[in-house]
Amino acid sequence: MSAFRAELTKILTLPGVWIVTGVVLALQAVVMSQSAGLFAGAVAAITPDGVIEVFAGLPQPADEAILGLLAGASLQMGPFLPVLAAVIAGQEFRSGQLGVTVLAVPRRVRLLVAKLLATGAYVLVVALLVAGTSTAFLYAAVRDWNPGLLLTGEAVLGHARFVAFAVLFCVTAFAVTLVLRGTLAGVVASLALTAVTMTQVLAAIALELDALLPLGAARNLLLDPGVNDLTASPGHGLAVLAGWAAATALIAGLALGRRDAR
Repeated sequence: MSAFRAELTKILTLPGVWIVTGVVLALQAVVMSQSAGLFAGAVAAITPDGVIEVFAGLPQPADEAILGLLAGASLQMGPFLPVLAAVIAGQEFRSGQLGVTVLAVPRRVRLLVAKLLATGAYVLVVALLVAGTSTAFLYAAVRDWNPGLLLTGEAVLGHARFVAFAVLFCVTAFAVTLVLRGTLAGVVASLALTAVTMTQVLAAIALELDALLPLGAARNLLLDPGVNDLTASPGHGLAVLAGWAAATALIAGLALGRRDAR
């Protein structure tokens, strides 16, 4: 527990972490504010039988559509959250800080677990703030129609899925950065994983391959299969994200055990 507190304190004292956190939250607010008019207009036009048309030519049951928007709104920040994890991990390589830390905590497995838990805890808070921002903007759109919708079990489950994705993907990015030994390398690697999914490179070859990437798994975990072209089930998506986090953490542990860690 002392190692976890020490790592969390270290994260909270890094200016770069606060800067990236502020940028992510500000970007989420800007994106949501730009969509606020679209949401409000769609809710105002809900038909008496409860059908909404958020996007032209795509009528949906209003409850399902709003909950889908809630999940999708938070997922928009998915590609940016790993940058935060890479910044946290990358600080270890400034002025040989990692080597000093390893000497201070010779039990390297314990050290790595503390780092991963501290990073996960910090990202969890940031993810909750992102989800809260999504909820606030959508509440402004639905408050005169069905404000209780955003407090239902389905809405809470959607937030929980987003938080799980954020933590697991960021743990992956953190571990990758430790292996590559640099913030920039970690950021590039994380963005590359995202870009492959967003450009549908692997999906063009086989949908099963797309489902094995973190952001593809996140789409399967969070989005509505009735509206989106998904490649696997939510359970599959969660398993893939957990697998990436576990595998990269194991590799990072092996890297951390090397004598020349610096």
